[in-house]
Amino acid sequence: MSFRTLDLNLLKVFEALMTEGSVTRAASALTMTQPAVSNALARLRDALGDPLFVRTASGIRPTQRAVALWQPIGDALEHVRHALDGDAFDPRQTQAEFILSMSDYVASLVMPRLLNRFSEVAPSARIHTVPNTILEIGDRLEDNRVDCVLSVYVNEAQQPPAVIRSRSLWTVEYACMMRRDHPLARQKRLNTRSFLAAKHVDVSLAGKTLPTYDQFLASRGLSRNLVATVNHYNAAYEIVRQSDLIAVLPRDLSAQSRHAPHLHAVPVPLPAPPRIVSLFWHQRNDTVPAQRWLRETLVEMFARME
Repeated sequence: MSFRTLDLNLLKVFEALMTEGSVTRAASALTMTQPAVSNALARLRDALGDPLFVRTASGIRPTQRAVALWQPIGDALEHVRHALDGDAFDPRQTQAEFILSMSDYVASLVMPRLLNRFSEVAPSARIHTVPNTILEIGDRLEDNRVDCVLSVYVNEAQQPPAVIRSRSLWTVEYACMMRRDHPLARQKRLNTRSFLAAKHVDVSLAGKTLPTYDQFLASRGLSRNLVATVNHYNAAYEIVRQSDLIAVLPRDLSAQSRHAPHLHAVPVPLPAPPRIVSLFWHQRNDTVPAQRWLRETLVEMFARME
């Protein structure tokens, strides 16, 4: 392939296919017909000697060659766009729709403030949230099902794939929660034996995996009396409020929830390593103006890391 013979208009099609993850959506974004986009993709494949995209059940997935090309091409197109248009993205005028993946814990903390901010600076934008099971972070971003994920990572000892970017937001502070008249609430300091023997409920967003805290206990040769798991944090707080079960849950959500007057929080006798909620996105969105503005807004509002 020679740069001199490449139709540079094809790079705009490549950009749209990377950011939209679908020939149909790319055609709409470019105000082109689907056959025209398919024809442009065929020319790109011929010019670059690579399939570039393969079909999946949810759209198209870039090949390794496409992923490798995206960073320099995306940066170059953004520089050209900025030189010609200046800062073309205006949040006050945008009608963009953003899809965010998060748990109900994260949504309870993020969405009220974020929607208030949007009403002030981006009144015509739309936000949709979908559940986060933690296990599908990379797949959802790779398949373009969501724009961003706000979550802890499934394996915090490992880094996400190179095409997945991340930015730390805040560290979750946990406490042992129980109803105010729970027998253990009378203890000034909850001892380890009583804590492990009590009946526990915990949150497993995927519904099947062992909660992270139990993995931590197992690494120390310990186990607790875990009798139930649920896939929503608010359900766990409600169970604790209405039963003799206790739970290791985020303190910041309990403090602002309607359950707060009915809950008693004590330090966890065996504190697990800290868990960090991070913002995740795909590298193909690094230079997309609307996506960049969304990420900058989220970091500005919720990053509490030094």
